[in-house]
Amino acid sequence: MTASWHTLLDVALRTSVVYLALLVGLRLTGTRQLGQMSTFDLVLLLIIANAVQNAMVGPDTSLAGGLVAAGVLIGWHRVIDWWRLRSRGVAKLLAGEGIMLVHDGKILQEHCVRAGITHDELRQALREHGVANVSDVMLAVLEPDGAISVVRYDDIKAGERPH
Repeated sequence: MTASWHTLLDVALRTSVVYLALLVGLRLTGTRQLGQMSTFDLVLLLIIANAVQNAMVGPDTSLAGGLVAAGVLIGWHRVIDWWRLRSRGVAKLLAGEGIMLVHDGKILQEHCVRAGITHDELRQALREHGVANVSDVMLAVLEPDGAISVVRYDDIKAGERPH
Protein backbone atom coordinates (compact mmCIF):
# COMPACT_ATOMS: atom_id res chain seq x y z
CA MET A 1 0.00 0.00 0.00
CA THR A 2 1.34 3.39 -0.91
CA ALA A 3 -1.02 5.41 1.32
CA SER A 4 -0.38 5.78 5.05
CA TRP A 5 -3.05 5.10 7.65
CA HIS A 6 -3.08 8.79 8.49
CA THR A 7 -3.81 9.64 4.84
CA LEU A 8 -6.57 7.03 4.61
CA LEU A 9 -8.20 8.30 7.82
CA ASP A 10 -8.05 11.79 6.34
CA VAL A 11 -9.83 10.46 3.21
CA ALA A 12 -12.47 8.80 5.41
CA LEU A 13 -13.09 12.00 7.36
CA ARG A 14 -13.22 14.17 4.23
CA THR A 15 -15.60 11.72 2.55
CA SER A 16 -17.88 11.68 5.60
CA VAL A 17 -18.09 15.47 5.68
CA VAL A 18 -18.80 15.67 1.93
CA TYR A 19 -21.43 12.91 2.09
CA LEU A 20 -23.32 14.51 4.96
CA ALA A 21 -23.08 17.99 3.41
CA LEU A 22 -24.44 16.71 0.10
CA LEU A 23 -27.22 14.80 1.85
CA VAL A 24 -28.32 17.99 3.61
CA GLY A 25 -27.87 20.09 0.47
CA LEU A 26 -29.87 17.75 -1.74
CA ARG A 27 -32.59 17.47 0.91
CA LEU A 28 -32.87 21.26 1.04
CA THR A 29 -33.39 21.46 -2.74
CA GLY A 30 -36.76 19.74 -2.33
CA THR A 31 -38.43 16.52 -3.36
CA ARG A 32 -39.30 17.49 -6.90
CA GLN A 33 -35.70 17.49 -8.08
CA LEU A 34 -35.00 14.04 -6.67
CA GLY A 35 -38.07 12.32 -8.06
CA GLN A 36 -38.34 14.09 -11.41
CA MET A 37 -34.74 14.51 -12.49
CA SER A 38 -34.37 16.51 -15.67
CA THR A 39 -31.32 16.79 -17.92
CA PHE A 40 -30.48 20.00 -16.06
CA ASP A 41 -30.60 18.15 -12.71
CA LEU A 42 -28.48 15.28 -14.04
CA VAL A 43 -25.81 17.68 -15.32
CA LEU A 44 -25.74 19.41 -11.92
CA LEU A 45 -25.38 16.06 -10.15
CA LEU A 46 -22.52 14.98 -12.40
CA ILE A 47 -20.70 18.28 -11.92
CA ILE A 48 -21.16 18.06 -8.16
CA ALA A 49 -19.76 14.52 -8.22
CA ASN A 50 -16.69 15.70 -10.07
CA ALA A 51 -16.30 18.78 -7.87
CA VAL A 52 -16.40 16.90 -4.58
CA GLN A 53 -14.05 14.11 -5.64
CA ASN A 54 -10.97 16.14 -4.78
CA ALA A 55 -12.56 17.32 -1.55
CA MET A 56 -13.01 13.67 -0.55
CA VAL A 57 -9.65 12.18 -1.48
CA GLY A 58 -7.47 15.30 -1.33
CA PRO A 59 -4.01 14.67 -2.74
CA ASP A 60 -4.41 10.88 -2.35
CA THR A 61 -5.21 9.43 -5.76
CA SER A 62 -4.14 5.91 -4.81
CA LEU A 63 -6.30 2.84 -5.21
CA ALA A 64 -6.50 2.53 -1.43
CA GLY A 65 -7.70 6.14 -1.11
CA GLY A 66 -10.42 5.59 -3.70
CA LEU A 67 -11.52 2.36 -2.04
CA VAL A 68 -11.65 4.03 1.38
CA ALA A 69 -13.78 6.87 -0.03
CA ALA A 70 -16.14 4.38 -1.73
CA GLY A 71 -16.33 2.26 1.42
CA VAL A 72 -17.13 5.27 3.59
CA LEU A 73 -19.88 6.39 1.18
CA ILE A 74 -21.42 2.91 1.19
CA GLY A 75 -21.08 2.71 4.96
CA TRP A 76 -22.81 6.05 5.56
CA HIS A 77 -25.52 5.08 3.12
CA ARG A 78 -26.17 1.82 4.98
CA VAL A 79 -26.15 3.49 8.42
CA ILE A 80 -28.53 6.25 7.39
CA ASP A 81 -30.83 3.79 5.59
CA TRP A 82 -30.88 1.54 8.69
CA TRP A 83 -31.73 4.57 10.83
CA ARG A 84 -34.38 5.75 8.36
CA LEU A 85 -36.14 2.37 8.43
CA ARG A 86 -36.31 2.37 12.23
CA SER A 87 -37.35 5.96 12.88
CA ARG A 88 -40.33 7.70 11.34
CA GLY A 89 -38.85 11.05 12.36
CA VAL A 90 -35.58 10.35 10.54
CA ALA A 91 -37.49 9.06 7.49
CA LYS A 92 -39.58 12.22 7.47
CA LEU A 93 -36.49 14.40 7.88
CA LEU A 94 -34.71 12.69 4.98
CA ALA A 95 -37.62 12.25 2.59
CA GLY A 96 -39.98 15.01 3.63
CA GLU A 97 -43.75 14.84 3.51
CA GLY A 98 -46.27 14.96 0.71
CA ILE A 99 -47.51 18.40 -0.35
CA MET A 100 -51.15 18.72 -1.34
CA LEU A 101 -51.36 20.51 -4.70
CA VAL A 102 -55.07 20.15 -5.54
CA HIS A 103 -57.96 19.84 -3.11
CA ASP A 104 -61.61 19.57 -4.13
CA GLY A 105 -60.89 20.56 -7.72
CA LYS A 106 -58.94 23.69 -6.79
CA ILE A 107 -55.21 24.25 -7.27
CA LEU A 108 -53.55 25.28 -4.01
CA GLN A 109 -51.29 28.05 -5.29
CA GLU A 110 -49.25 28.51 -2.10
CA HIS A 111 -48.52 24.77 -1.94
CA CYS A 112 -47.46 24.71 -5.60
CA VAL A 113 -45.05 27.58 -4.95
CA ARG A 114 -43.63 25.78 -1.91
CA ALA A 115 -43.22 22.60 -3.96
CA GLY A 116 -41.63 24.44 -6.88
CA ILE A 117 -44.33 23.24 -9.29
CA THR A 118 -45.77 25.53 -11.97
CA HIS A 119 -49.39 25.31 -13.07
CA ASP A 120 -48.22 23.96 -16.44
CA GLU A 121 -46.21 21.18 -14.76
CA LEU A 122 -49.17 20.32 -12.54
CA ARG A 123 -51.58 20.22 -15.49
CA GLN A 124 -49.11 18.00 -17.38
CA ALA A 125 -48.99 15.59 -14.42
CA LEU A 126 -52.79 15.56 -14.27
CA ARG A 127 -52.99 14.77 -18.01
CA GLU A 128 -50.52 11.93 -17.46
CA HIS A 129 -53.08 10.55 -15.00
CA GLY A 130 -55.84 10.89 -17.58
CA VAL A 131 -57.37 14.01 -16.05
CA ALA A 132 -58.42 16.73 -18.48
CA ASN A 133 -59.95 19.15 -15.99
CA VAL A 134 -58.68 20.14 -12.53
CA SER A 135 -62.26 20.21 -11.26
CA ASP A 136 -62.35 16.40 -11.68
CA VAL A 137 -59.58 16.01 -9.07
CA MET A 138 -60.48 15.37 -5.47
CA LEU A 139 -56.84 15.34 -4.37
CA ALA A 140 -53.39 15.66 -5.96
CA VAL A 141 -50.29 15.28 -3.82
CA LEU A 142 -46.60 15.75 -4.54
CA GLU A 143 -45.23 12.66 -2.80
CA PRO A 144 -41.87 12.62 -1.00
CA ASP A 145 -40.32 10.66 -3.89
CA GLY A 146 -41.27 13.43 -6.34
CA ALA A 147 -44.21 11.62 -7.97
CA ILE A 148 -47.61 13.29 -8.14
CA SER A 149 -50.49 11.12 -6.93
CA VAL A 150 -53.95 11.95 -8.20
CA VAL A 151 -57.31 10.84 -6.79
CA ARG A 152 -60.23 11.67 -9.07
CA TYR A 153 -63.76 11.95 -7.81
CA ASP A 154 -64.82 9.03 -9.99
CA ASP A 155 -62.11 6.85 -8.36
CA ILE A 156 -64.02 6.89 -5.07
CA LYS A 157 -67.11 4.81 -4.46
CA ALA A 158 -70.06 6.55 -2.83
CA GLY A 159 -69.62 6.75 0.94
CA GLU A 160 -65.88 5.92 0.89
CA ARG A 161 -62.96 8.20 1.73
CA PRO A 162 -59.39 7.85 0.49
CA HIS A 163 -56.84 6.64 3.05
